[in-house]
Amino acid sequence: MTLQTRRRFLATTILASLCTSAFHSNAVEAEWVPLFDGKALGQWKETDFAGKGEVSVKDGQIILGTGGDLTGVNLAAAPAKMDYEVEFKAMRVQGDDFFVGFTFSVGEKHVTFIAGGWGGTVTGISNVNSENASENETTQFKKYENGHWYRVRVKVTKAKLDVWIDDEQMVKLELEGKQLSMRAGEIESSAPFGFASWRTNAALKEIRWRKL
Repeated sequence: MTLQTRRRFLATTILASLCTSAFHSNAVEAEWVPLFDGKALGQWKETDFAGKGEVSVKDGQIILGTGGDLTGVNLAAAPAKMDYEVEFKAMRVQGDDFFVGFTFSVGEKHVTFIAGGWGGTVTGISNVNSENASENETTQFKKYENGHWYRVRVKVTKAKLDVWIDDEQMVKLELEGKQLSMRAGEIESSAPFGFASWRTNAALKEIRWRKL
């Protein structure tokens, strides 16, 4: 191999290495962005539910006090509408109904992920094809312990809606041909992005999101 050939080979190798590095750099997952600093509500506001319980911040948590029906907080704008993930921890402190009523965007639509509804176990998405979380294809039944933190992760893409609780996948919904909507009623005030509980004392912490 001549010196000139060696130089060409070396230049080609370096260029290929740089291109590969750039590709992997672009493929790195986006950083998680906090949505709650654990100190104050910040941009979160109390959702104007009739008969709502007290909302407070304590020990790095948003506390949703037991209300006559719904108690919650929401943001005026969703951090994203498509191709994103949200992660948070939630606890049912006291009560026997849903402690997670997480409303979020799927494109221009909004849905609510329910954990612990209809007497304490129903888990799923409201609404899919006009059916709520207790009666559609996402319906699952899970026992939740009061005083226990559960890590929830929601992933929204154009093709699918996925939800995990800890390491257990609770929702795996193919979106093609599905009609998504919110259950009619006060819960609609949680849109475009909010949390609610039903006649239950609940706590939230470590709320964050990232773009996919």
